[in-house]
Amino acid sequence: MSLLPRRALLFRTRLPAARAFSDAAVAEKAVAEAKAKWVANQAALEHHAHQTTDFWRKMSYYVCIPALAVFGTYVYNVEIEHKAHNQHLMDENDGTLPQPPRYEYLNIRRKPYPWGMNSLFFNDKTQRDMTIED
Repeated sequence: MSLLPRRALLFRTRLPAARAFSDAAVAEKAVAEAKAKWVANQAALEHHAHQTTDFWRKMSYYVCIPALAVFGTYVYNVEIEHKAHNQHLMDENDGTLPQPPRYEYLNIRRKPYPWGMNSLFFNDKTQRDMTIED
């Protein structure tokens, strides 16, 4: 057999296997695989979201709320003691709190504010009155 007919026979027998342009089966299989992968990924995400939500719900109920109650009680007791101490100081000083000491590094005023020497939110019961000279 000569070279040309042999080549033609080989080319003709290989042609259908080498040139399969019908990709319908391949596309359906690829779509099915991609869909299965996506569904599995979504199921994993939902499972993870459920676990995370359950964790933070338990964290809120069993850790945060009791911690708020404990620290709220602690702060309430500290404030009650502070109020009693201030009342004791007021009773000793004719109904007013004593002025805190004048430290040279606190309340430095080079010139007065437009509203006076005290801060804009001055509270005469808790802050030092800067208009009083010692």
